[in-house]
Amino acid sequence: MGKVHQSQGRLKPASEHLMSEPEIVANIANAYFGNETKIDWKSLGEDYNLLREKMSQVLTGYQNYSKKSKGSGFYLPNNVREADFSKLPDGKAQFSICELPQHDLKTNEFILMTVRSHDQFNTTIYGMNDRYRGVHGERRVIFMNPKDMESLQLKAEQVVDLTSNYSNKERRAEQFKIIPYDIPSGNLCAYFPETNILVPNDLYADKSHTPVSKSLIVRIDPSNYM
Repeated sequence: MGKVHQSQGRLKPASEHLMSEPEIVANIANAYFGNETKIDWKSLGEDYNLLREKMSQVLTGYQNYSKKSKGSGFYLPNNVREADFSKLPDGKAQFSICELPQHDLKTNEFILMTVRSHDQFNTTIYGMNDRYRGVHGERRVIFMNPKDMESLQLKAEQVVDLTSNYSNKERRAEQFKIIPYDIPSGNLCAYFPETNILVPNDLYADKSHTPVSKSLIVRIDPSNYM
C-alpha cells in the first residue's frame, strides 16, 4: 500500500471524443478562468508530466515524480510503516476512542454506506462485475440483510427506490435491485456514484469535510418500475 507508479491504458478508447479526467478538469478551469491566471490549464490537461512536476513541488515524497514513478514505482513516506513517531507528543503513537453514533431510525429507515465495486477506481467504472461481492453485469443494486428483507416482505432482486431527507429536502435514487447479503441488520450498502444523488452537500465531517456518504439515513420504497 502507499506505492505510486504510472499506469497505461491497454484498451482502445470507445470514442475519439473521450477525455481523461485531468483533461476534463483542465477544460473546465480554462473555460472559467480563461487568461485571468498564469496557469496553462490546457497544457496541464494534455501532458501528465506537467501535472507530476506541479505535484512534486508541493507534496512530500514526490520529488522527481515522473522519473521515480516509472517501472515498479516508489513508496510514499509513511511514518507508521517506518515506526517514526518523533513528531508526535512524547514521540509515541496516539490513539483515540470515538463514540458510536446514535441513530433514531423510523420504521423502514436504514443506514446506507456507499462503496466502490471491484472494477472501479474512484468514480471511474471499468466494468459491471464485482467479484468481491459476487455481483455480475449490474451496478444498480442494494445489499440488504435477509432478516430486514423478510420484515419488510421484500424479495431478492425486487426493484426498489431509495430516498433520503436532509434539511427538508428529499433526494431519490430509483430502480435498485435488492441483493441478500451478510450485512448487519439495519444497514444497507450500494455503489457510488449511482447513489451520490442521496448525499446532501451541506453535511460533512468537522475536520476532514468528508461527506456523509458512509452514513446516510434512507428509506426503501417499492419501485413503480416493472
